[in-house]
Amino acid sequence: MTEIYNSNLKKTKSKIDITSIIKDDEKYINNIKNRFGIEVQEINKLPKVIMDFLNYLETIKGKSKNTIEAYKIDLCLLFKYLKVYKGYYIPDDIEFEDIPINDLGEDFVRSIVLTDLYAFLSFVEKQRGNGNYARARKVATFKSFFNYLQGKAKIINTNPATELESPKINKRHPIYLTLDESVSLLSSLDTNNCNYLRDYCILTLFLNCGMRLSELCSIKIDKIKGDTLTIIGKGNKERTVYLNDACISAINNYLSKRNDSKATDENKKYLFLSSRNTPINKRTVELLVKKHVKNAGLTNAKYTPHKLRHTAATLMYKHGNVDIRSLQSILGHENISTTQIYTHVDEEILREAANSNPLANINNK
Repeated sequence: MTEIYNSNLKKTKSKIDITSIIKDDEKYINNIKNRFGIEVQEINKLPKVIMDFLNYLETIKGKSKNTIEAYKIDLCLLFKYLKVYKGYYIPDDIEFEDIPINDLGEDFVRSIVLTDLYAFLSFVEKQRGNGNYARARKVATFKSFFNYLQGKAKIINTNPATELESPKINKRHPIYLTLDESVSLLSSLDTNNCNYLRDYCILTLFLNCGMRLSELCSIKIDKIKGDTLTIIGKGNKERTVYLNDACISAINNYLSKRNDSKATDENKKYLFLSSRNTPINKRTVELLVKKHVKNAGLTNAKYTPHKLRHTAATLMYKHGNVDIRSLQSILGHENISTTQIYTHVDEEILREAANSNPLANINNK
């Protein structure tokens, strides 16, 4: 007999599967999480092979939370699709997103073949509107997952993703604000708004430092030392961001007026706080950027926080004569090929090049 907790949190003797009780008992789940820091509910949501892989990514490979979450989403979607595709019983009253996959184990993984993966990629393209970039990310996830199952976990002998091809990605120029548009954006903020100094500081850091959205949200005050800021970037890699006068001024002005009297000591450590006195989240920043871009009349393109990152990189490259290697370091890119998208030549330079041809002024008479 195993001593467990029933749904009323009373000790009892039973042979009932512990997971069936955990599944129905939120209080128990939270109690375990608070005591041990373990996400018990994941037992009922994910197959063990996925959980083991995600733990490997975190502990061994040092992947960031965002990367791990993306891998998790891709794998869960694949398993749900294949459960339907391979003819497993699915109750009539269940939605696709709610299909349980915790019952799928090693035998299920061994049954997956290359054609299954291509069928899934066709499904997400036609039924879920995934473009080449989204499908290419899923291919990268599957290659990593099955490589782990074959090389590390030794669960499969044949890797179905070895010959899996990624959709062709056409190189695209990054969307960015011009110098004049950037100035207009900063000038358009309402100085009477209670969040003016915070929002101005956020936009200034995006446009001057080119940091990622997740990096900005996680900034802690004690990591700011003079003109340097230490942040944790993609892949949990630490890097130093150098702050110019505009950034330092914006930070100081914001902190001098920030009202954090209702924030907890832990929350006060973060630079940017929301109206709820908690560290600002990514969605809030996305919405405020969208609002200010619209108010500035910049409606020709969808300018997101990532587009502001593109703007900073492009302005540094075009106007600051920053070389590509320095730009790679500033942006925290692991591969120089990622940074090379900023070496694009704009239309004005192309126009000037055409007009500089010595035959440009010779006309047919």
